[in-house]
Amino acid sequence: MFRRFLGLDRQRPDPRLPVGDAAAPLPDSAAETATARRIVARLEALPPDEARFLACFAYVMSRTANADLDISDDETALMERFAVEYGGLDTAQAVLVVEMAKVQARVNGGTEDFVVTREFRSISTQAQRLALLRCCFAVGAVDGTITAAEAGTINEIARELDLEPADVNAVRSEFHEQLSAVQALRRAGA
Repeated sequence: MFRRFLGLDRQRPDPRLPVGDAAAPLPDSAAETATARRIVARLEALPPDEARFLACFAYVMSRTANADLDISDDETALMERFAVEYGGLDTAQAVLVVEMAKVQARVNGGTEDFVVTREFRSISTQAQRLALLRCCFAVGAVDGTITAAEAGTINEIARELDLEPADVNAVRSEFHEQLSAVQALRRAGA
């Protein structure tokens, strides 16, 4: 998969290369491959501990986004923003990290979820774990509603991160109005 993503399986350069910096690269073009290679090189230059932290951070967010078996464009954009804000990545790096995490969450979800989340717990501070939990709630709420599936996944993540129930409840209270159960109760009472 990564050989195809990075364009390593191509026999010849794409003759349809766009012109100018403002032109969007064509899908599967040599320009897209060169861009991806530059991003990968910058990511590989990160210290291993930092790269591992970012990979786990992005994966756990993707796990939340994939709880309903659909990772929306809005969820993706928010995860990319968080990768920039909390991971210190530039936008291009954030896009690549989030895309790779999304693929892994879709392909290996369930088998890797616990392991990756516990890995993040072991390499992060309490404040970083709470920030990740807040990001997970925000990703779930990006469309205005945190579904039961998303809430269940976030609860699992909180347990796997060994967060105190009081801390989890404090973060959850920030997203109280977006919880689908709360919204259903409001509709029933209206």
